[in-house]
Amino acid sequence: MLVSFLTRLGLTLAPVGLICAAAAPAAAGNSIDARQLLEQGKRFEHGVGAPQRLDRALELYCKAADLGLDEARFHLGWLYASGRLGAVDEVMAAAWLQAAHAAGYPQAEQQLRRLDALGRPLAEPPRCLLPDMLVERRLPPRPASQEDADAQQFAGAPPAGFQVRELARSDIIALVHRLAPGFRLDPELVLAVIQTESNFDPTAHSPKDARGLMQLIPETAQRFGVQDVWDPVQNMRGGMAYLRWLLDHFDGDRELALAAYNAGEGAVHRHGGIPPYAETQAYVKRISAQLEEPPVLSEAQYRTGR
Repeated sequence: MLVSFLTRLGLTLAPVGLICAAAAPAAAGNSIDARQLLEQGKRFEHGVGAPQRLDRALELYCKAADLGLDEARFHLGWLYASGRLGAVDEVMAAAWLQAAHAAGYPQAEQQLRRLDALGRPLAEPPRCLLPDMLVERRLPPRPASQEDADAQQFAGAPPAGFQVRELARSDIIALVHRLAPGFRLDPELVLAVIQTESNFDPTAHSPKDARGLMQLIPETAQRFGVQDVWDPVQNMRGGMAYLRWLLDHFDGDRELALAAYNAGEGAVHRHGGIPPYAETQAYVKRISAQLEEPPVLSEAQYRTGR
């Protein structure tokens, strides 16, 4: 089944050019075709201008990657790592992200650090796996060392033994500054959402069953691959993935994305804009006002006290 899928895409099981830093760049005509395939894939991934079909997005990204487009490799890595395909495959995610990194795609390094896979030897080359063939796979931990501990800290993972209630506001701010760029988000936007949603309380639990720092309901948590909604890092990653999805879905319109984060994207579509709900309108105004204030102290400022 995998062979027929790859044959249909014009790919091989082990496309060496996709994992080699010296892979030849695509020809000009192929580059245009690859970019068109990528944009089509984004529409199917986000449900903008096309039905939301992740399997179709996967096919288009694979074709673009086979034509040498590093951004397509990055999107494949992100999809396999996100859980949106039905399972988290960190092994295949790392393979595609390493291919993107080798080709010079700038955002790949941050994602590889999150997976603790930067410069890590992998047993498998990047391959296009159908969603129904995916199984949950995690990268095994590396032998403990100070270097690895530093890499884990950079990636935003709390030290072993951290309890939810031990995560201070300054820790959350530092984590947001580390994680947000990987989702192409302004850390100040994420921090404003967290302050409005939970007031930086990782144990917040609303009457509507929204949970944690970014107040994810169980359906949203599952949609964006969050396994433990009470884990602050997983909660923030899931919330940031949702916020990124909303911004893409609404063509970068921040107010519509915020309204959808509060009331759901369906409500925004039904009303053709910000829904006429007092709570939602106040939510959008409050966060927009926060973003006009001086920025929250950065991670470095917390460390130095400046």
